[in-house]
Amino acid sequence: MGNAPGQDDGRCYAWQGLLQQWSDEWLDPVLHEQERAEPFPDEVRRARWLGAAGATSEELGALEQRLGTALPASYRQFLLTSDGWLNTTHDIERILPVKEVGWTRDLDPELASDWMEGYRHAGIQVGDEEYLRYGEPQDPTSLRPEYLPHTLKISHTPNALDVYLLNPCVVTADGEWEAWYLAHWLPGAVRYQSFWDLMNGEYRSFRGES
Repeated sequence: MGNAPGQDDGRCYAWQGLLQQWSDEWLDPVLHEQERAEPFPDEVRRARWLGAAGATSEELGALEQRLGTALPASYRQFLLTSDGWLNTTHDIERILPVKEVGWTRDLDPELASDWMEGYRHAGIQVGDEEYLRYGEPQDPTSLRPEYLPHTLKISHTPNALDVYLLNPCVVTADGEWEAWYLAHWLPGAVRYQSFWDLMNGEYRSFRGES
């Protein structure tokens, strides 16, 4: 599955530029920070950066060893740029740092079992033609809940269902894992072909774009 641990496919993702722009817009008191119940911490505002220092290659190697698999390149390069992140939108409080990332079946077994049970009772089955649609034609209910226990949980928002998941059961030709945004207000999930695509979609949502 994917590349060998510690190796990327050669594609570079422009995380620094995207995350800096996202930080600048969140921290603009006129644009977005006034929408928060509490301001960002002073050290974050001084740094103009909602992330952290990047993880080291050794830390990523240890995570891949713990998970027993190589990470997809776009997510791996994100962690090298910033080991975790504060709010992407109002619905996601933080993207987890390396030390907190884990399989959904271990970190949140109820999330997986509840969705699986709901779809089992509804008798919903999704074929490949319907499932492998991304972008505007996608139906959020076109979910395969049997994948949920195998997904990687990479975000956390207290007392909320909203979560980002990476799905190693669906992998693109260049080794990217499918990425899910599972939300309380959705009858399923919005799915993307990669973590890079997910984050760009969430950035557009943050800006109020369609």
